[in-house]
Parts: sequence; C-alpha cells; structure tokens
Amino acid sequence: MRVMIHGSELSAATAAAALSWVGHQVCWQPSGISWEELQRSGWLAREPLLTQYIEEALARGQLHIGDQPNPSDSSLDVLWLALSPGQRDEASRLVEDATEQLGPRSIVVNNSTFPVGDTERLEAQVADRGAVAVALADTLEEGRAWETFTRARRWLLGCDDDRAEQQVRELMRAFNRRHEVFQRMPRRAAELTKLAINGMLATRISYMNEMAGLADTLGVDVEHVRQGMGADPRIGYEYLYPGCGFGGPNFSRDLMGLADVQSASGRHSELLDQVLEINEHKKETLFRKLWTHFHGRLEGRRVAIWGAAFKPGTARIDQAPVLTLLRALFAQGVHVRLHDPAALPAVREEVGDHPLLTLCEGEPIEACEDVDALMLVTEWKAYWNPDWQALSKCLSERLLLDGRNIYDPQYVAAQGLHYRGIGRRADPAH
Repeated sequence: MRVMIHGSELSAATAAAALSWVGHQVCWQPSGISWEELQRSGWLAREPLLTQYIEEALARGQLHIGDQPNPSDSSLDVLWLALSPGQRDEASRLVEDATEQLGPRSIVVNNSTFPVGDTERLEAQVADRGAVAVALADTLEEGRAWETFTRARRWLLGCDDDRAEQQVRELMRAFNRRHEVFQRMPRRAAELTKLAINGMLATRISYMNEMAGLADTLGVDVEHVRQGMGADPRIGYEYLYPGCGFGGPNFSRDLMGLADVQSASGRHSELLDQVLEINEHKKETLFRKLWTHFHGRLEGRRVAIWGAAFKPGTARIDQAPVLTLLRALFAQGVHVRLHDPAALPAVREEVGDHPLLTLCEGEPIEACEDVDALMLVTEWKAYWNPDWQALSKCLSERLLLDGRNIYDPQYVAAQGLHYRGIGRRADPAH
C-alpha cells in the first residue's frame, strides 16, 4: 500500500519503520522538524532497533522521509496521522492538503490522542472523496516501541465501516498472524477507551501510593499489603507498585485529556482531580523523608540521585518526579549529584547550569562520592545491585531513600544503612 505518515512523535517513527519493513511504500513527513534534527535528538537512537530499520528501509527505497509521493502515482491508500495532542489544528490542515490524493478506497488512520469525536471530524473533511477515517489508539511503550508495534498484544480499533476495517487489517496483516490482536468498537468508544485505560492505571497507582502513606503512619510494611491485594483475583498485581510518582508525556497528557473530556461533558470528575493531586504530592515523598530524617536541617547537605527519566528505557523527563524533587532540594540549599544512563541531556536542557547540581556521567557509584544520602528515583537495572560495601563508605549519614521499593529493607539495613522506601523502612541494628 501507499502510505503517508505525518508526525514527529515516537508513534510516527515506529509506524514508518514497521510499515516499510513489511513492504508498504511509505512516505514519512516529520512535523516541524527535519530528519537530520530527529537523528540528533537522541531519543530515536536510544529506541532499540528503530534507527536500524529506518535506515534499512531508506536504503531499499521502501521509505522516503520528507519527500512527496511520486507525481506519476500520487494516490494514497492510507493517510496516517501520529501527531501530538497540541497539533490538532495541524491535523485538519494535513487532511485538507491530502484530499486530492484520497479516493473511495483510502482510509485516514487517526493514531493521535485527540479529543473524543475528532476522528469523525477528520472524516467529514474527506467525505466527498469517499474516504473513511478510523481511530487506532497509540499503545506504544517507550523503550519497547518496535516490539509493542510489531508484536502487539492488541490494537484498539475505532471503526464504523466494514470496508475500512478490512483495509486496516490488510495494512497490519504482517503484525496480526500469531493471534487476533484487533478489538473493534465504534470510533468514539475507542477514543474514550484509550483515555479511560490510562485513567484507571493512574487511579490504581495513586490508590496504592495512598496505602503506602497509611502503612508508613501505622508502621506496616506496605509490601505485605501489596501482595495481599494482588493475590485477590478481582484485583491482581498489575500497577500495584507504590512509588514516588509517575510522569511521562503520554500518560500525563491522557489524564489531562480525560479530565478535559469530563469537563466538556458537564460531568466534572473529582476522582480524577484527586488522582492528579495525589501524584503531584507523591513526587515530593523522598524530599519529605529526607526532611524528616534530618529534622528539617537540610541547608548544605549533599545528596546523590539515581535516575531522572520518567521510567527506565527512555531519555524523557516530561513531568518526571525528579523535576519536583530537584526544585524542593534546591529551595533548601541541598547540593545534588545526579546520575542517569540516558536522561542527563534532558535535565541539562530543562534545569540549565544550576550551582547546586552536578551531573555525573560515569558509574552510578561515582555520583555518591562525598554525599550524605542516596535517593533512588528511576529503577534502571544498573541500580538494582550496587556494591553495598562501597556505597556504605560513600554515604556519610548512611541513608538510602528508595523511591521505587526495589531493594530489600532488611538486607539494606544489614549493610549498615538506614532504609526508607515508599511504605517500607528498616534501620541497622545497634
């Protein structure tokens, strides 16, 4: 098929690579940025396999970036929109510009997270050409984009036309052979479902974080509570891990999008307000634990932070807990030594050359030299099994604050350290 893809998001790059990989003729138009700039951005190179497949498709001629389709055959089978939520107006313009290339067998695939009802709005622009628009929810995971596209567990397809469904299935046939991955529903239902899923996941995380706070107050290890809740088949274990808050561009935007949908419908959601408020509050959890341990006397203290990215496997820090944490620490005059395997350039761009911040690009243990305490914010695998003997010598106040509960409290205490997790704690025996 002849496919035109618009967007400079991860979803656009992945679709361009994957669809050209399986033989479609793809033209990818990054929005507002050149291919050369995208290559320099870093996030593309850090996404496993993606750059490799893009370069191979370019070499084969299956993929063209920034080029218009061949003038002698300018019709399009698929117009694929993978734009950011802020590019809603641009989506309308792009569809308008492509109208002459669309025909009765063409489909517009809305792979963007726009307000509920926008797929219908896009279809109205091409109705006189006989083209149909479908909603295909963006379900990619950063750090696993190639895998989650080419071996998807499911595709949430919003489609009100049988012929359009058949066209989408043919487009994605190479990725639908192991088992049936398409779940079809009306377009508005699919658009709302995408937002609702992330709303539910965020609610589970926030509820578990509330339980962790209560466990702290009552002197209960929240891990027992988590295991007990997860063992109930009505609940399960997924997204029941307490932590120091969630971030990320897609998760946060989808929550705000769902809140906007609620408000626009006249049904304001106090539950969503609470979820968002709890999450912002939890981003300060490690700071409050540090404050409590040192009885509020933080000026001049030195701490190491392991992890800045909003999750392992990405270089993004959009709405990441580390940003809230840094602001709180700087306000108290705390010197910070920050290590992250991938996100330091993003931190440097966001925070600048701050006098209280040192970015450490070497080994994680090097960030802990001459500090009072260590804060674990992002659970990169490189942090899971440190040299405990060396770490104990580095931390002058022997304090470890675990924002993701990846360590065993009793084991850490046995190394002579004070452990403070999210709803968990242990102290060395005296």
